Amino acid sequence: QVQLVESGGGLVQAGGSLRLSCAASGSISSFNDMAWYRQNPGEQRELVASITSRGRTNYADSVQGRFTISRENARGTLYLQMNSLKSEDTAVYYCNLKQWDGNYWGKGTLVTVSS
Repeated sequence: QVQLVESGGGLVQAGGSLRLSCAASGSISSFNDMAWYRQNPGEQRELVASITSRGRTNYADSVQGRFTISRENARGTLYLQMNSLKSEDTAVYYCNLKQWDGNYWGKGTLVTVSS
């Protein structure tokens, strides 16, 4: 089993920055993909950014150039640096880890961007 705990969400003005963190613990494989998703009420959860265990990254078009995903494998931590935030970035952000035995989710952290 894997546990994921997100932190770093909050209220920020448009144009500001936030850094989200996700602490992973438990039976973590050396080979896994991690990602950030976000979701608003009544909407589908959408992929924001992903990163493989080798560091290959992928971003949604809506955040390309503004967000940066990174990870520290030794510490089991995933990050999302969010710059130039827009009101449409408001959502609950979820950490995700995929490995050989399953697909794991954190409980989410709320990001609210005021315009």
